[in-house]
Amino acid sequence: MSGVPWNAKELTIGELSDRSGVPASALRFYERQGLIHSQRTEGNQRRFHRSTLRVVAFIRASQNVGIPLSVIGEVLAILPEGAAPTEQFWVRASDCWSEELNARIERLERMRDLFTECIGCGCLSFEQCALVNPRDRLGEKGSGPHRLNSGKGSFGRS
Repeated sequence: MSGVPWNAKELTIGELSDRSGVPASALRFYERQGLIHSQRTEGNQRRFHRSTLRVVAFIRASQNVGIPLSVIGEVLAILPEGAAPTEQFWVRASDCWSEELNARIERLERMRDLFTECIGCGCLSFEQCALVNPRDRLGEKGSGPHRLNSGKGSFGRS
């Protein structure tokens, strides 16, 4: 464990990595994506405000439930720079994502249910396809598993 005092106002990238459990390479990526911010010393070393620990925790928790980094970034843009996510912020983010997460769950359940019937149309079962996709109507939409991808979800993306 790092020897960083619990009340240190700034952290190096190594200290932030140790404290958060997130590799330094991921932290640099988050910074390039604008998800976290650092100040630079005269020697051009990164220094992260202590609140970045909570921002990183928010990013990781959000990723764990399947929220894409682009969407996480949109929500973090609401947070003033240098401010840690508060309970109210987490609740607001959760409210924003509930509908999208429910749509994702519905899509996954539909995929689970259809998986044994058809592994995407352009299908493996000609007998089944004649029933669910007569005259290859789905072929007019182009290639890809249209039955499995149908419906809403995918976090507002088409």
